[in-house]
Amino acid sequence: MTELHNNMPADSSAPSIEQALILLRERVEAAFMQQEREVDGNLPHLTTFRVDIDMPDALPWLSRQQLFPKLYWMNREKSEWTAGIGEADRIEVTGNGRNERSFLLLEKAMQEKDFHARYIGGFCFNNMQQQNELWSGFSPALFILPLIRIEHYGSKTSVVCSLWLKPGDERDAAYARLLDAIGSVDPSTLPADAGIPELTNVSYSPDREDWVRNCRQVFETFDSGKVEKVILARQTELEFSGPVPAIRFLINYPFPDSSTYRFYFEPVEGQAFVSFTPERLYRRDGDLLLTEALAGTVTKEALKADDHTASELLLNSEKDVREHRFVKDTIYRELQPVCRDIDMEETVQVLQLSSLAHLYTRCKARLKPEFRSDSTVLGQLHPTPAVGGVPREESMQLILSIEPFCRGWYAGPIGWFSKDAAEFAVGIRSALVSEGRVCLYSGAGLVQGSDPDSEWEEVDQKIGEILAITKQTT
Repeated sequence: MTELHNNMPADSSAPSIEQALILLRERVEAAFMQQEREVDGNLPHLTTFRVDIDMPDALPWLSRQQLFPKLYWMNREKSEWTAGIGEADRIEVTGNGRNERSFLLLEKAMQEKDFHARYIGGFCFNNMQQQNELWSGFSPALFILPLIRIEHYGSKTSVVCSLWLKPGDERDAAYARLLDAIGSVDPSTLPADAGIPELTNVSYSPDREDWVRNCRQVFETFDSGKVEKVILARQTELEFSGPVPAIRFLINYPFPDSSTYRFYFEPVEGQAFVSFTPERLYRRDGDLLLTEALAGTVTKEALKADDHTASELLLNSEKDVREHRFVKDTIYRELQPVCRDIDMEETVQVLQLSSLAHLYTRCKARLKPEFRSDSTVLGQLHPTPAVGGVPREESMQLILSIEPFCRGWYAGPIGWFSKDAAEFAVGIRSALVSEGRVCLYSGAGLVQGSDPDSEWEEVDQKIGEILAITKQTT
């Protein structure tokens, strides 16, 4: 990879986005005029152009851009974020099959990519399920290297553009496209004016009566001993009087300090998937793997409970502790074949969100050398018992046979990966925006002793924050 940085004096302040775009354009034009040296034309090559800027929040900027795809990722600690537009390169898997096929094809494609390139995207929850028209813009696996992005890591924020040349690509045409894209960028840092139109209808799939019936069907499998835990989900469909600007879900999110990942993926204009998920699937740095068990929920708002009371209720709930143990034990068991030095915390903690609290246990491990790949980790950990069930195969089949809607990317792995590092969250607490229709997704964990009515209310609580955004008009 060739990377060209800005050379600002050490005592100068970072430029604005307007100044950075001028510098980027100059640097791209200079590279275009030069004959590339020490680059093998028979191999793919990535050139990046980077200028450090002063921009604490890229969401208003992202809302004004007209270049697609548009995407956004922020980690749970808010120490890393990326706002990207356009496509320098993509990795895509099409066709039905087991999830493991998608993971392996992605790994194979990544072997030909630049070591430092970060691709952002996601997978569907279950690629054995035929994706319906609602998810037409979302392949079973789709990852994008943005053409232009603003990214923040540590204490530095930069605007970056990427030029990915494959053997046979026309170099002049590729540079011309990149220059055109830079010229099309709106430098404004004021959010777009578009608000959310009037909500005209709400419907549920399944409705409450069918939800209770589906829960009872699951309870019968518990009695037969076939499964121990199943997560059933619900699609809440909202209809509006006009097209919904999906980016408004990120901009208007009412709890900016909440311990959630922020994920936004709009592959084509008017179709976007957005998630405010508290659940990490894993973080990988080399062979170091960080993952966690997150299951067991209490709704603070419904119980009028503060953080301390919510913690006490969760830690003393036999049902929630048992649900959490299923997840914790399963993750530990699934890591054993591929990891060494597995350190699963003994103490169960409570992760506090704005209106919910979850039982939470962290785990650290080292991948064995022969299993140091994201396809291995994804295959071992997805779906977690917090979104699928126990045992995995039986619960997946049960979900497929019972749920009346297509999960698509809901509850699938979403995030970013490169050759030497990756971070994936679980795509829950999410919404699919398609023109004037928004589908909200969330689920509840059923174990022996669960109450269908209580689980329905829990699903309502989990989508409450996103639902509240749809009622904002500005």
